[in-house]
Amino acid sequence: MKIALDVMGGDYAPQNPIAGVKLALESLPALTKLFLVGIPDVIEQELKRQGVSSPKLEIVPASQVVDMSDSGLDAVRKKKDSSISRAVDLVKEGTADAVVSAGHTGAAVTASLVKMRTLKNIERPAIASIMPSLTKQWLLIDAGANPDSEPPHLVQNAIMGSAFARHVLGRESPTVGLMSNGTEEEKGNALCKETSKLLRKTEGINFVGNVEGHDVWETPPDVVVCDGFTGNVILKNAEALAHAIFGMVKREIHVSWRTKIGGLLAKPAFKRVHKNTSPDEIGGMPLLGLNGITIISHGGASPLAMKNAIRQACESVKHQVNPHIEAAATAHANTLHVQA
Repeated sequence: MKIALDVMGGDYAPQNPIAGVKLALESLPALTKLFLVGIPDVIEQELKRQGVSSPKLEIVPASQVVDMSDSGLDAVRKKKDSSISRAVDLVKEGTADAVVSAGHTGAAVTASLVKMRTLKNIERPAIASIMPSLTKQWLLIDAGANPDSEPPHLVQNAIMGSAFARHVLGRESPTVGLMSNGTEEEKGNALCKETSKLLRKTEGINFVGNVEGHDVWETPPDVVVCDGFTGNVILKNAEALAHAIFGMVKREIHVSWRTKIGGLLAKPAFKRVHKNTSPDEIGGMPLLGLNGITIISHGGASPLAMKNAIRQACESVKHQVNPHIEAAATAHANTLHVQA
C-alpha cells in the first residue's frame, strides 16, 4: 500500500512524523511505499538524525507549511505548494492510496474536499473517531469536520458511520444513536428533533434513538451521530478527562507508602486501561465521504500515534469502505440532500 505522509504537519514536526515512519517500516509489512511530503532538506536532515533509511521511502518536495493561524480555505488557496496540498494531490492523481496528516485539521479537510470531492450523494465529509467505553469501542461521527450541519447531513453521517462500523469494526448490524441531552424522543434542539424523524424513516439504519453523555461511556451504540461542533467537544473533553484522571491517580498513589505499594501491584492494570483510552493507540481518524482516503491525526501526535495513523490508512485501503458508503447513499438519495 502506498501512503502519502504530510511530514510538516503537527506540533512536533518533522521529528514525530519521521519517528512514526521508523516504527511503521518495522511493523507494517503491507506498506510498500511512503511518500514523505515536505521541505526536502528538512526531511533529509531528520531522516539522517534518526537513522531512518528504506527503499520504500520517497521524498516529495513541498515548499510551504500551513500555520495554525491560517484558515482552512486560505491554506489551500494561498499555499498551493504546502505539504498537505501536495500530499492530497498524490492521492487525487492515483500515485498514493491514502494521505495522513497531523497538521491543521481545517486545511486537511478543505484540501481533501476541494481536490478529491465527495462520493456520489454525499454532500459533506465527516471525521469518524473510534472511542472507548466500559463495554466496547464505538464510532463518533462527526468529530469536527462540519461545525454547522443540517438534519440530512447527520443522516449522511449515520450512513457513513454504519458502513465503517460494519466493514471495519466488524459489527454485523451496527446500532446508531443520536447525541442529545436526553433519551426521550422529545428531547434535544431543533437539529436533533428533525434528524431523529429522518433517521426513523431511513431504511437500512438500525436507529436506536437518542443517547446522552453517560450512555456513550457505559453502553454505547456502535455509532453515535452528531454535528462536528458537538463531536469535537466530546472528543477533546474525553481526551483531557482521561489525562486528568490518570494524573489524579498518580498523585494520590504517591501520598503514602501503602498507596505506593498498591500502585505497584496495580501497575499492569493501569497500563491496560491507559492503552485502551489513549488516542495514540488509534492514531488517526478517517475523513469519510470523500472520493479518496484521508486520515487525520491530532496535532500533538506522538511517534506511536503517527505509526498507528499510517496503520489506519493501510486498513482503510484494505477494507474499501467507500464503495459501501456510496451504495448506501445512493439508495437514500432523496433523504440525504439538503433542500435548496
